[in-house]
Amino acid sequence: MSLSDRLAAAGAVVEPQVFDDVMDRGAGASLDTKDAIKRNIHYLLIEEMGTELDSAQADEAGMRYRIEAKLQDLLNQETTPLSAEDKRGIIADVIDNILGYGPIETLLNDPTVTEVMVNNPQTVFIERAGRIYLTDKHFVDEAHLLRIIDKIVSRVGRRIDEASPMVDARLPDGSRVNAVIAPLAINGPMLTIRKFSHDPFTAEDLIAFGTMSRRVAGFLEACVKGRLNILISGGTGTGKTTLLNVVSAYVPTDERIVTVEDAAELRLRQAHVLRLEARPANIEGRGQVTIRDLVRNTLRMRPDRIIVGEVRGGETLDMLQAMNTGHDGSLTTVHANSPRDALARLETMVLMSGIDLPVRAIREQISSAINVLVHLARLRDGTRRITQISEVQGMEGDTVVLQDIFYFDYSMGIDEAGHFLGHVKSTGLRPVFMRRLEDLGVTLPPETFEYEPPAHR
Repeated sequence: MSLSDRLAAAGAVVEPQVFDDVMDRGAGASLDTKDAIKRNIHYLLIEEMGTELDSAQADEAGMRYRIEAKLQDLLNQETTPLSAEDKRGIIADVIDNILGYGPIETLLNDPTVTEVMVNNPQTVFIERAGRIYLTDKHFVDEAHLLRIIDKIVSRVGRRIDEASPMVDARLPDGSRVNAVIAPLAINGPMLTIRKFSHDPFTAEDLIAFGTMSRRVAGFLEACVKGRLNILISGGTGTGKTTLLNVVSAYVPTDERIVTVEDAAELRLRQAHVLRLEARPANIEGRGQVTIRDLVRNTLRMRPDRIIVGEVRGGETLDMLQAMNTGHDGSLTTVHANSPRDALARLETMVLMSGIDLPVRAIREQISSAINVLVHLARLRDGTRRITQISEVQGMEGDTVVLQDIFYFDYSMGIDEAGHFLGHVKSTGLRPVFMRRLEDLGVTLPPETFEYEPPAHR
């Protein structure tokens, strides 16, 4: 019995022109034809292996082998001519749809792709080396894309439906996922995945990428070991979480670390790490656990260090208070356009806590809590660079005093390929907190703060 006859017997809706088109082409099938065959053979596979597919989570490797054998058997029995390449493509795509993430599975496995952006079922973009490209990948229809989104979010205990049409989730490797569906998404379901490397980046990787220099790496290592409170700022997609991962690797292994995140992304290598993740409300609107709730709870967990993935609301006040009450060496990130803007954002977020505090009191809390501000930017050439490292020196009147320690030299220009030639340089100023680090036995070579003038003025 041919595949078309078996599909019809199973109750699948088969489009006659699909097989007519294949017969006309002979050697290979068109894209539309292959999509229809994939859709129909997928339906038949579910009909024949329905209950067995439910065990895919328990034995994925064995299930993959059985599915591949069944698909090969189905295609071998089919009299409609398909090229060997077409058959391999159909088998790979159907397996990806059942066990993986459909058309974007290959993109997620590509180490050169840093972001996958699904605008609608027919439009998929990727980011590679800081540039955005349109791909030839597409989903069969909206229902297909919705199934993939639901598979992703359900694995981490999240849900997405008409009552909750927007969700933040993560993949098993920590990659960040955002999905929006109707009625909020007008042109169809939207899916954005910011990928994380399977092997977390190290300081050496960031030095090789040009994100920071070896001097800066040594400086940040000294700041972490000297238990300074560090705030990493930057815009969306500038690499704040990546840098936070790298910097946190400098925390000594004998310290108790508690991490607090909206969606768990940090991957610390120390043994004594406790990870907390916020939880959204359930379908009844209950059970929500916010970042602020978790930050408060960490104070009862005897942490040596508190690492908050990102402060974005009232939890900022609790974080600042923790930094000011013995939890030195804490780390966090914030969205901002510059170190000065980062301080302004912290002020605003403290006010979001609902506690009416004078602005001067808030600034005093900030100036005594934060020691170092590290700012990242994504430049026009697609690279992510540390552009400024500043020391918070305290208050002068009603103003928080910032002193730049390192800066990115834009004046070095751009090469013929459009890449920035500049790198992070020292301002020549020695931070005030160096005395504190030396008292703790943390030293830096003198050349760390050796003045490096701009290329030209």
